[in-house]
Amino acid sequence: MEASAIKARLTAPLGERSGRARAADPAFKWLLTGLAALILVLIAFFFFFLAGKAEPAFSKFGVLGFIFDNDWNVSKSIYGALPLLVGTLITSVLALVIGVPVAVATALFVTEMCPARFKSPLTVLIELLAAVPSVVYGLWGIFVLVPFLKEPSQWFADTFDFLPFVGGTVAGPNYFIAGLILAIMILPIVSAISREVMATVPTDHKEAALALGATRWEMIKTAVLPYSRRGITGAAMLGLGRAIGETIAVVLVIGNSPTIGKQIFDQGYSLAAVIANEFGEAANDPLHSSALIAAGLVLFVLTLVVNALARWVVTRAEKKNGKAFTGSTITAQTPIATVVSES
Repeated sequence: MEASAIKARLTAPLGERSGRARAADPAFKWLLTGLAALILVLIAFFFFFLAGKAEPAFSKFGVLGFIFDNDWNVSKSIYGALPLLVGTLITSVLALVIGVPVAVATALFVTEMCPARFKSPLTVLIELLAAVPSVVYGLWGIFVLVPFLKEPSQWFADTFDFLPFVGGTVAGPNYFIAGLILAIMILPIVSAISREVMATVPTDHKEAALALGATRWEMIKTAVLPYSRRGITGAAMLGLGRAIGETIAVVLVIGNSPTIGKQIFDQGYSLAAVIANEFGEAANDPLHSSALIAAGLVLFVLTLVVNALARWVVTRAEKKNGKAFTGSTITAQTPIATVVSES
């Protein structure tokens, strides 16, 4: 009886429904629209709030002067954020270069090659990395990685000094150690999202590739990775956002030197690290406090730019893949080897 009554209410003509039933959909639509607009309002509020607090620093040094001046000297009340911006970008790029391939390879192994009885334990172990506090990563880095990797890093710097940004004397804490720690920290989120995306690849796509004579690697290359490209890109951008904003772990292992290093084994600084380190002592200095808030604003805008760039890359990849798919033709007379090699 209850099921038939519900069905009768849902299938009744719109004119015969009560006013409350007819108003539910518009109310729900406006509720969701308001919640979505609230996010934009919060972003705008954060931007203008930070801009207002950073106005003294921008007025004295100028916006471009603050961002691109290569001198952060607290004792002389000179604040140029370029060394901090460069340190943030270097460590974040290193984290992506090191962490994303490992995360994607891990996701591929779990979804395509791992025996069924090992999938759940391996997945749990990877996700447990996200539960480790960042300060623990930092302490592990300063007490374990720094002394352990100093000699191998010096050998690498001496052997491959012909490469750009490689060579010289290896400092203790440095860009590379910070990037390595960040790579480990972003691995769980990138791997988890990539794994979920790869799990949605249609089975018939993979079976079709194997039926055409593809090996397991060729099936992954032609069916799994192209289908998962958007998700992997999004996962990498989320990892990049985590790496850009990480604070405590970077403070402990980057060296806290407000200069631009000439190679990846030099000490440096980052925007988040300088805010964490100096905000307490800046409480009685309005200009210093304003400069730190300005650094936070630069970090905020950098994160927005990275996300916008990521969205543009994903959209462009969608259009490119769509054109490639619609422009390709495979006939019954096409040799199997040709299909696999062209894919």
